[in-house]
Amino acid sequence: MTSLALHSEELRDLLLSRIRDVPDYPKPGVLFKDITPLLADPDAFTALTEALAGLCRERGATKVVGLEARGFILAAPVAVRAGVGFIPVRKAGKLPGATLSQAYELEYGSAEIEIHAEDLSSEDRVLVIDDVLATGGTAEASLRLIRRSGAQVAGVAVLMELGFLPGRTRLESSLEGAPLDVLLTV
Repeated sequence: MTSLALHSEELRDLLLSRIRDVPDYPKPGVLFKDITPLLADPDAFTALTEALAGLCRERGATKVVGLEARGFILAAPVAVRAGVGFIPVRKAGKLPGATLSQAYELEYGSAEIEIHAEDLSSEDRVLVIDDVLATGGTAEASLRLIRRSGAQVAGVAVLMELGFLPGRTRLESSLEGAPLDVLLTV
């Protein structure tokens, strides 16, 4: 791979070629999009990291948050590449010390996410990074959590959006004008 950025069509083709469809996982009727082959390919993973780091710089982010758990895998190298801090957004009860938490509704039930209270400040512009935008619940809750910390939202960036689910619609009002960047829509 060259050090030059791939054009968007080349990037899209590369990323799509490294995402494996797994039928009937985790239950019958679901077609799971497995990103582990992409992560295992150094050229594809580097291209993805570069694309997301470019968005981080373009959006003026000072920190990135990665949503548990695959968002950690993507966001941490992006933070390093973009020269900004990385903040994990964890499921409730996983972080020691003082935390800010945000509950949200799932399709069947509810969940809660947390960050360390001192990790974000009013000077921060935060880009949320995750692997998939599906129903949008976790991303929406992370935006609320970031704003409650006093930080600004720089946007949300995801590897892929499941276009047949309502994640984009759910996020629209929570974004409050911040951009949603999607590399692939499937």
